Amino acid sequence: MTQTERRLYLIKALGQNDRRFDDYAAEKMTAEEQKRLLRAMMNVWMPQPIDEEYRRIEGAYLKQEIADRGITRLEDLSPMQGALYLWQGDITTLACDAIVNAANSQMLGCFVPLHNCVDNCIHSAAGLSLRYRCYEIMREQGHEEPAGQAKITPGYNLPCQYVLHTVGPIVSGSLNEKHCELLKSCYLSCLKLAEENGCKSIAFCCISTGVFGFPQHKAAQIAVSTVKAYKKTTGSDIKVIFNVFRDDDYQLYHALLTDK
Repeated sequence: MTQTERRLYLIKALGQNDRRFDDYAAEKMTAEEQKRLLRAMMNVWMPQPIDEEYRRIEGAYLKQEIADRGITRLEDLSPMQGALYLWQGDITTLACDAIVNAANSQMLGCFVPLHNCVDNCIHSAAGLSLRYRCYEIMREQGHEEPAGQAKITPGYNLPCQYVLHTVGPIVSGSLNEKHCELLKSCYLSCLKLAEENGCKSIAFCCISTGVFGFPQHKAAQIAVSTVKAYKKTTGSDIKVIFNVFRDDDYQLYHALLTDK
């Protein structure tokens, strides 16, 4: 099957269970319009058992889409300070042992169609199996995920082996010490869980910044200082990539990682 054939198959399969998309004539759309429609359908998909044929075709489609965007491997990067790396780019194209997803307390991904948060991007690139696995974890847990903890899932169609999901603190109003301790706990929980699962490398997104309202500069300081302290106290040799998307975040982390 070509990518177009796979895409149309996936759109048709998802549309069979979601009548909201009945009026969209996917065959008449451009490739870009089809891609946006498929992502929107994946974003609003409610967890349910996944047909194996769908899973197979979705896997082939998503892996090719990621390959076309270009995969960056850990060995392509140069460390800035010890085993600490800084990389600006799309975390869904990063090939390392584990990437970190800044999740919400439902832990099911972002349900807002085409939203550009990291949670939406990761789930859209990994495929429906990621949402379904998160659903199973949360159903077994029986309650929403508290801030500062972490869960682990396979990476499915991503080039990483695992995804670590952590809920950062939401800052509404003034930043306080509890916010800072919870953010620190996010980093520590992810590092510990990654190593418990044999990961030798991990990529962190900028947890709790953006819509969660944590000031970028303070969040970057906590991220770098927490990782450094963890590695020093535990003797861990895990390689840590600080992944940023925005130029101002890159500048913040670059300054912190070049400060001896």
